[in-house]
Amino acid sequence: AMPTVLFLWIVTLAHCAFAGRVCHKPPEVPFATVNVDKRVYEVGEEITYTCDPGYSHQSGSRKYICPLSGKWPTNRMRCIPVTCPPPSLPEFGVISYHKLMPGNESVFQDIIRFECLPSFALFGNETATCMANGNWSDIPECRYVKCPHPTGIENGFINFEVRRTYHYMDSVDFGCQPRYVLEGPRESRCEKTGSWSIKPTCKAPCKIPVKKATVLYNGWKIKVQNDLKEGIQHAETIFFFCKNERKKCGYTIPTQCINGQLTVPSCFEEIGMIASIWKTDPADLTPCDP
Repeated sequence: AMPTVLFLWIVTLAHCAFAGRVCHKPPEVPFATVNVDKRVYEVGEEITYTCDPGYSHQSGSRKYICPLSGKWPTNRMRCIPVTCPPPSLPEFGVISYHKLMPGNESVFQDIIRFECLPSFALFGNETATCMANGNWSDIPECRYVKCPHPTGIENGFINFEVRRTYHYMDSVDFGCQPRYVLEGPRESRCEKTGSWSIKPTCKAPCKIPVKKATVLYNGWKIKVQNDLKEGIQHAETIFFFCKNERKKCGYTIPTQCINGQLTVPSCFEEIGMIASIWKTDPADLTPCDP
């Protein structure tokens, strides 16, 4: 048999429910929260809505009481975004982006973007945000920036229009003397620090330090003494032929030109006239098996 206390409790609960003596979750209000968040509220229990940070109470009651009917009254409370005054401009700066609400107002979480006039660099955040307190976050500063006259590079030159002064974001272009290879950015820019960004360097070509040799260059067998008198450029690779004495076969060893330095592989031997006549040059031998 069901205990008397439990039975009475069930009857009481059923009576309350049928009589509508509890209220369920209150209606949600955009951008607002309720001070007491429960699944069930007793009759006569009061709740208070508060607008979220960045929003202010515009209309409708903030307080509601759970009535005997168990149905919350119609909620007409409205929270609207906080507005910010027109932003102040940095000296020598302009606003490059500003999304305005109807009525030309800036509201909570609106973002504006700044840029500086030519010759001025921006210091600080390039954006400002309309904050919950109705103020803008920090506005950046625009400072006049001048760079010293650019200097040249070794074995190279500057392509530029002659000017007396160079300002922020001005740039100069570099080139190299014939057969030298430009490494790094072709352009150097006047930075907000008042100095130039990294300049390129000109890397030297390599003479091939042998009198006679057959080498592989760009996939072709060529003779150094005929076709590579000028050498090769920086970062280019040639392959020297070496001889495997035991197997009587030829194999190649690569060597790269690094800024005027090229090392001939130790296995390479310069051949004399007789060897070239008798075709014992490693370049003429059967290639060794890989």
